[in-house]
Amino acid sequence: MKRFFTLAMGVLVLSFAACQAADQPRYGRYFTDDRLRIDLIFAGNASEQFAYLDGLVWEKGWSGTRHNLLPPFDYGEYATDVYAADGKLIFSRGFSSLFQEWRTTAEAGRVNKAFTNSVWIPYPKGKVTVAVTARVAETGGHRELLRFEVDPADPAISREAENDFRVVPWMVNGPSEKKVDLCIVAEGYRAEDMEKYHADVERMMGYLFGIEPFKSRKNDFNVWVVESLSQDAGTDIPHQGIWRNTAACSNFYTFGIDRYLTAPDHKKVAQLASGAPNDALYVLVNESKYGGGGIYNYYALSTADNARTEYVFVHEFGHSFAGLGDEYYESDVAYENMYPAGVEPWEPNITTQAHFDRKWPDLIEKGTPIPTPNDSSYIGVVGLFEGGGYSAKGVWRPYFECRMKNNTAPGFCPVCARAIEKMIDYYVK
Repeated sequence: MKRFFTLAMGVLVLSFAACQAADQPRYGRYFTDDRLRIDLIFAGNASEQFAYLDGLVWEKGWSGTRHNLLPPFDYGEYATDVYAADGKLIFSRGFSSLFQEWRTTAEAGRVNKAFTNSVWIPYPKGKVTVAVTARVAETGGHRELLRFEVDPADPAISREAENDFRVVPWMVNGPSEKKVDLCIVAEGYRAEDMEKYHADVERMMGYLFGIEPFKSRKNDFNVWVVESLSQDAGTDIPHQGIWRNTAACSNFYTFGIDRYLTAPDHKKVAQLASGAPNDALYVLVNESKYGGGGIYNYYALSTADNARTEYVFVHEFGHSFAGLGDEYYESDVAYENMYPAGVEPWEPNITTQAHFDRKWPDLIEKGTPIPTPNDSSYIGVVGLFEGGGYSAKGVWRPYFECRMKNNTAPGFCPVCARAIEKMIDYYVK
């Protein structure tokens, strides 16, 4: 299904971040030590979309990088771009959303829907202009959806405390501005489940930092644990008639897929994390059913008590933190034509070969057949294997078996590992 975008401001804009990363703005000139949460609403259908400003919220403590305000990569289906009064681009961050995924489903061809979406920027010292752009599926460029001004002195910017949840430092290796701050939010854990919650976090972190490249880069992370309390234990399982009152209002059966677990109200999730440092957000769900989900610079979430929980945790974190794409193509999904031919995916580990020169050709050893046969004799070889991004044909992946293809794979392939390392470097160097 083709996706078309309507233009709110009337101009097609190119991605700014990658081309201006070398000219980094000075953080202290433009921003304070705090952060601004921008609550948005995306609405539309398969053929058009709109973005609206829902509200602005002051939050304590910008935990992100203060050196790489313009990232060296162009990841995400959307971007938040911040401009100073003189028009200079001073901050940019790409992200994806559940709304964008929904737009590729059959349902989006029949009805209109709206989804919440929250993003964070450093709190500005002076007036700035914020632009929200969307990637155009047919070209790979960006189109502006929304533009608005922010006056940091505006008394309408909310400073109301949104929760009183305890934030526990699980691991602190240094100041937030020089580390990746991983924020874990409890979902479906009641007050009497807090001991279990901390044990579950301990197990997840033990696995995450036991697998490369996270193992070697453990000292580059801080981990913060939010004790967000729910009234009921577990999560909603609608197709089984199970409904629970939980903090993040998560549910299985997203887009009609049994295993797809999400929290559709992104603003509600953002409110749960409002008191914690947050570069990467993970929602840990007190449930034994298999499932999860991960969306770049949005959140990842998975259940805590399934036999494959640890594997799912790492896979979904690969999506949300490093922007890695799914490399499998045999499982049921709701998406239609997620990666159109002739347009190079932004994800670093899949390609349509529209611009493969931008991906991993430097990691392919001379003499490796291209395309690379999909058979076990090429296990451990970086190549160009057809099948990935939910499609058996027309999308290629770099490895026979990688954690982004199969939860039983021993780890991340060299291409995915390099992408993760680059993302860590973006935050800490």
